[in-house]
Amino acid sequence: MENKPGKDQVKDRYCIAGIGEVLWDVFPEGEQLGGAPANVACQCARLGAQAYLISCVGNDGRGERARNYLRGHGVDLSCLAVSLEFETGVVNIVLDAQGKPAYEIREGVAWDHIPWSEDLKPVLARLDAICFGTLAQRSELSRSCIESCLSEVPEKCLRVFDVNLRMQFYSREILRRSLEAANALKLNDEELPVLAAMFGLSGTDREQLGQLMDIFDLRIAALTCGAKGAWMMTREEAHFSVSPEIVVVDTVGAGDAFTAAMISGFLTGKPLSEINRDANALAAYICTVKGALPSLPGSGEAL
Repeated sequence: MENKPGKDQVKDRYCIAGIGEVLWDVFPEGEQLGGAPANVACQCARLGAQAYLISCVGNDGRGERARNYLRGHGVDLSCLAVSLEFETGVVNIVLDAQGKPAYEIREGVAWDHIPWSEDLKPVLARLDAICFGTLAQRSELSRSCIESCLSEVPEKCLRVFDVNLRMQFYSREILRRSLEAANALKLNDEELPVLAAMFGLSGTDREQLGQLMDIFDLRIAALTCGAKGAWMMTREEAHFSVSPEIVVVDTVGAGDAFTAAMISGFLTGKPLSEINRDANALAAYICTVKGALPSLPGSGEAL
């Protein structure tokens, strides 16, 4: 199976979509837009992609602010639904002494009701990558929309499962179906033991990541290990990149930044070591400032 785009696939701008939750992270000092698919879409747009978000916000003040924020970060809103019945999602976040977040995620909100529409098909047909996780699959309606979208993208599309386990909002069945639908994976070292227990993985972190690649026929997989760095592998090679030494302010959005850089690097055919280095560097920078989408130092490299 091809692990890198061929020369005939190279183009000036890639089309990428995040699908799933968009919400407001509520910190003691204020609110910031969040949700892993939304963060990935924003970071990919910063890196030069034509980025879409397939999600749903409420017809309320937070929904309007979310649309303005996403638009301001270069995300195309043509796939973002507005619910007249359900409010925009909210998550209360408390950071521990190491800057790691604990989440209180409100249920029954707009992104639990992402509607499928035939109007999505033209965008899905153009996608080079689509990123999804587990959280939005807590509702049957949004899960059905995610599965429909994944079935409509081109065969060559990079289908990135960014695991993002949150509280009780996942199951073995959701993880299995998501891994079977994906051809790319990103997870962290707290999530790997959960998958290892569910799917009978054994050995070192690197060996378990390789087993997931083999079982689910993945093109690329990454395991982030916090301050230590990250493993990244394709069928041809594996690489570990050490994280830069930093002073952590908070880790919110760091994993999403890593995912965006991994997608960007893979689609442009960069060497695996360079993809991993760049993803680690962007994620580390996000940890040094408040919020998931701070201003970047200098201009990002376009896709």
